Amino acid sequence: MGICEGRVVIVTGGARGIGREYCLEYARQGAKVVVNDLGGDRTGEGGDVGPAEQVAQEIRALGGEAISNGADVSDWDQAGAMIKQAVETFGGLDVLVNNAGILRDRMLVNMSIDEWDSVIRVHLRGTFCPMRHASAYWRERSKAGETNDARIINTTSVSGLFGNQGQTNYGAAKAGIASMTVISAQELIRYGVTVNAISPGALTRMTEDLGPPPEEVAEGTFNPRDPGNIAPICVWLGSSEAKDVTGQVFESMRGRLCVYEGWHRGPVVEQEARFDPATLGPIVEKMMKDRRPDQGMG
Repeated sequence: MGICEGRVVIVTGGARGIGREYCLEYARQGAKVVVNDLGGDRTGEGGDVGPAEQVAQEIRALGGEAISNGADVSDWDQAGAMIKQAVETFGGLDVLVNNAGILRDRMLVNMSIDEWDSVIRVHLRGTFCPMRHASAYWRERSKAGETNDARIINTTSVSGLFGNQGQTNYGAAKAGIASMTVISAQELIRYGVTVNAISPGALTRMTEDLGPPPEEVAEGTFNPRDPGNIAPICVWLGSSEAKDVTGQVFESMRGRLCVYEGWHRGPVVEQEARFDPATLGPIVEKMMKDRRPDQGMG
């Protein structure tokens, strides 16, 4: 018996990397898994349901229950059909993990409108569409007198929370997802749905050529960049144990687990009169001196 025994889970982008590890750990913990993956490359080109089906087969070979799904989660109708497939196949839906994503990095002055639109579509719209359809399903259950113990787990990034050069498109999408998480958590708690997000860090095909080359790790020792390291917090957040945790952003990276504290107001100057632009220089200078320094991605 695992902590997600009998729960029905959808994992988008579930065929490779972090998503694959989510699927496998949910299955180990007793969940029934819908492995969604369009099967495109890192930039979002192409499509092949084969990798998603392979993960589903792995789960079934271990004695679990799983099906594959090749929906484009940024497509309204396909996202809705994915939610429907989970409900019709397994009798319900308890957890939605929004993990699908692509990269099209470029410095702002060189970024094309297609590079902007494609990343925003997959990440931001590709999180919204499944969330919208799943939340409608849970709302209807609530209105019918049914009780939900449901979860949405989104994927954000330090790129969006702290900023990273060359990723205005990706960072904007990931910052938007963090805000979506906080706001939707406030809206959906009345229906028995919690919403949280994870900022993961691991070595996958999305990150294999970003940053310094991976360090050598001896076999049998802890690998800080193993994508499997992210799965425990995702699976715990999808369990009934996490029913009182909502609207939070967690980071799981290199053996570190933390929860973010969100935006805070820093130094404040107040007066009962309109500010004069000519006098703002010293005021702002002091505020900048007194504020806490920005944190970085590391």
